[in-house]
Amino acid sequence: MIPASPDNPPLTPGALKGIRVLDLSRVLAGPWCTQTLADLGAEVIKIERPASDGHPGGDDTRGWGPPFLQDRSGRNTAEAAYFLGANRNKRSVCVDIAQPQGQEIVRRLAAGSDVVVENFKVGDMQRYGLDAASLRAQWPRLIYCSITGYGQTGPYADRAGYDYAVQGLGGLMSVTGERDDLPGGGPQKVGVAVADLFTGMYATVAILAALRHRDATGEGQVIDMALLDTQVAMLANLGANYLVTRKAPQRAGNAHQNIVPYQVFEAADGHLILAVGNDQQFGRFCQVAGCSELASDARFMRNADRVKHRDVLVPLLAGQMKSRGRSQWLKLLDAAKVPCGPINDLDDVFADPQVQHRQMTVKFQHPHTDALELVASPIKMSATPVQALRPPPLLGQHTDEVLGTLGYSSEDLQSLHRQGVIGG
Repeated sequence: MIPASPDNPPLTPGALKGIRVLDLSRVLAGPWCTQTLADLGAEVIKIERPASDGHPGGDDTRGWGPPFLQDRSGRNTAEAAYFLGANRNKRSVCVDIAQPQGQEIVRRLAAGSDVVVENFKVGDMQRYGLDAASLRAQWPRLIYCSITGYGQTGPYADRAGYDYAVQGLGGLMSVTGERDDLPGGGPQKVGVAVADLFTGMYATVAILAALRHRDATGEGQVIDMALLDTQVAMLANLGANYLVTRKAPQRAGNAHQNIVPYQVFEAADGHLILAVGNDQQFGRFCQVAGCSELASDARFMRNADRVKHRDVLVPLLAGQMKSRGRSQWLKLLDAAKVPCGPINDLDDVFADPQVQHRQMTVKFQHPHTDALELVASPIKMSATPVQALRPPPLLGQHTDEVLGTLGYSSEDLQSLHRQGVIGG
């Protein structure tokens, strides 16, 4: 990701330059989508709730810490790392959409936007006159993306959606975790909110497709994204396994359901991943490990046989893997072109020379610090690279600036601030 700043703009416009996104989402799935669009060059205006008695205002994740960003004096600010990780390249505008004047502001912003993204409960936006039907009746070119837990229709449509619950309901936790008959067995959630993140990415793909359709036809459309739908889709090969056999896959710990050996093994001084993807790699692994006879054993010659005889083969390999240290195994296996890898903590990850070479962090000047470092976008494009133009915004940082472009005078803005319609 190319670092830049509003005062030092990049030479190459982003691929989505000229696209305005009105972001009415919060927490993770929606903000992950709009951050990706912003990285690609779209102008993203994030609408947040103004602070009021009993509520600090803004996206809930602003307060989801510790950790919080520290200022130049080493004191904690109100900016949680969670929020910072999903909201770069956006401008923050505080508007109370429960008030009619706030609804009018959002409509005026929608009039100049290409895309609206929201993740309110089903029916909430209709109460405010900000639903897809209401806005698209006035601006049929508008692309309106709704993100909910369970979709706009169906028996669960009115439920609030949470990543953790969807990981369970959508089957992911039934195949994640150690086997029930082993120590530590039982269901586990994934360490990051993958249902949220995947939904955000699928929403991004859908929006890009809708923009392409609008380019061709002049017509916008409505996008209905659900965490549960995404979670079911991302079962991928395991979902296909079930539909072909009607047998539910079980938890397999760190092992692969369809490939053997493809799992974590304990070395003499730690753990490593062995990811043998085909029969030729298995033969090379056996040669390196000093157990060539296993490669010619009829029970293990083909992957299908190895899967069938997993319970025999894996203990044999586990004993062999303990004969050498982790770094020695990794060096030998890499030389033999047998896929393998260490199990890094995040200290290791961000110190890794490949991660550093790929510039997977990006630094910003932030109002609170001169050296805010965040995880960068993984998208690498030759002609229109993603860019880090703006640090994650302070709450309402751009309210007056953005509303001024809509024709609100300084007197109008002062009045709206006094009434609590806007903040920042």
